[in-house]
Amino acid sequence: MRPWDGIISEDEQKAYRAAGFGKPTGMGTRPALLIIDVQYRTTGTVEKPFWEAIEEFPTSCGDVAWNAVRNIQPILALFREKNWPVLYPHVAPKKAYDGGRLAAKVPSIMTIPEKGYEFVEEVAPVEGDILVPKKQPSAFFGTALTSHLIDVDADTLVVTGCTTSGCVRSSVVDAFAYNFRIAVPEDGVYDRSKVSHAVNLFDMSEKYADVMPSADLLKRLSDIPARQAAA
Repeated sequence: MRPWDGIISEDEQKAYRAAGFGKPTGMGTRPALLIIDVQYRTTGTVEKPFWEAIEEFPTSCGDVAWNAVRNIQPILALFREKNWPVLYPHVAPKKAYDGGRLAAKVPSIMTIPEKGYEFVEEVAPVEGDILVPKKQPSAFFGTALTSHLIDVDADTLVVTGCTTSGCVRSSVVDAFAYNFRIAVPEDGVYDRSKVSHAVNLFDMSEKYADVMPSADLLKRLSDIPARQAAA
C-alpha cells in the first residue's frame, strides 16, 4: 500500500503509467539531506493529536509530525555516519515588515513565539551542518541553497520535513528544475491534511522525485560509499 492508494483511483494511476510517468531516476553518488522546517512550530513541543497540538502552535501538524521525525532520525544518523552534508532550510522568526503575502494568507504564522522556531531536538543541527533561512515555501527561492549544494558537490537530494504539500513540494520542484536527483521518504515528510499529503506525494512520485518508504531509502543509501573527511 502506498499513501495515495484509496485516494488516487486505480484508473488515474494506470493513466499515469500508460503515459510513461513515474519512472525512477535512481540515486547518485553524492547525496545531501534537506530537513525542511522541522521546528516546534510544526510539531509541537510534545507529541499530541492535531486538535490538541494546535492549541500550542496553530501551525502544528500534530502527531503525524512526530511519526515523521522518528523516520528522519535514522536517515540523519546514516548521513552523519557517512560524512554526507546535512542542510536545514527553515523559516526564521517573522518580523512585522517581512510577512509578505504569507502573513496575509496565514496570519497565525505572525504570532508564533520564539520557542516555535527552535529545531526539534531529535533531529537538530550540529556543528558543520548548513542552516538555510528562507522567507518563502521553496528552500531555493531567495536563498543560498544552490550555492551550498554546488560547494558540497551534491548530485542527489534527500528531502524530508514539512509540509508535504507546501515547502517540501515547492523545494522538490525547484530541485528538479536544477537537475538534481531527488528522493523523498514518504514517511519522513508530513502535512496537516492526509489527503493533501497523499496527493502531493503521488504527484512528486510521478513527475519529480523517487518517493519510497524510509526503510527502502536507507537500503539504497547504505550502498553508496561514505564521503572522505576533509583534510
